[in-house]
Amino acid sequence: MSSSVLDFILSLLNIVFLDLILAGDNAIVIGLAARNLQGGTQKKAILLGTGGAVVLRIIAIILVVWLLKVPWLLLFGGLLLILIAYKLLTGESNGPDIKAGGTLWSAVRTIIVADAAMGLDNIIAIAGAANHNIILVVLGLLISVPIVIWGSTLFIKLINKYSWIIYIGAGVLGFTASSMIAGEQRIEPFVREHPLLHILFIILVIAGILAAGHLKRLHSDRKAAHSHNFD
Repeated sequence: MSSSVLDFILSLLNIVFLDLILAGDNAIVIGLAARNLQGGTQKKAILLGTGGAVVLRIIAIILVVWLLKVPWLLLFGGLLLILIAYKLLTGESNGPDIKAGGTLWSAVRTIIVADAAMGLDNIIAIAGAANHNIILVVLGLLISVPIVIWGSTLFIKLINKYSWIIYIGAGVLGFTASSMIAGEQRIEPFVREHPLLHILFIILVIAGILAAGHLKRLHSDRKAAHSHNFD
């Protein structure tokens, strides 16, 4: 297998993994929006809503991939992804209030709008991991979306049971973020001349995210336990 094919496969697996790690909220959106519908109508709402959301997301990612070629936006995207990775670890979320749809099309509309509002993390992460390759973007989403639809509940339970999966996801996001920053037009020549500094920078970003996120989780757990003892 040639190195270019191997790189393509590894990048595709990276995108699928990132999309699954960041899809927990989106899976909840789908369930909440369609919860008032019955049987076949509920399935239809989930399929149509998710399909519409995927089309919008592909368009958005293509736009972001193009925008990341603008000077300094790659740096900004990388910094934003570091924040997203930290929030993934700490469990912080600013998702919209999801109201269950009473009809098929109201549920479909809710899924699409809510997914668009909550999809910034996925868009930035996948655009960075794709490295300007639109085929990777489309294939990654097409592979991960069926898993999100039919296996979302299982995947969420898996993450809740094995918390280390979240740490791997945050680490992968950290790697993607540091690669985006290092790939910035004004920074890339310096990085190319100092490969050791590049490696150290990647390690520092990943370690910083994991350490800060872990300490925040420990603090939140202690605070919750302290509050529970007083109740």
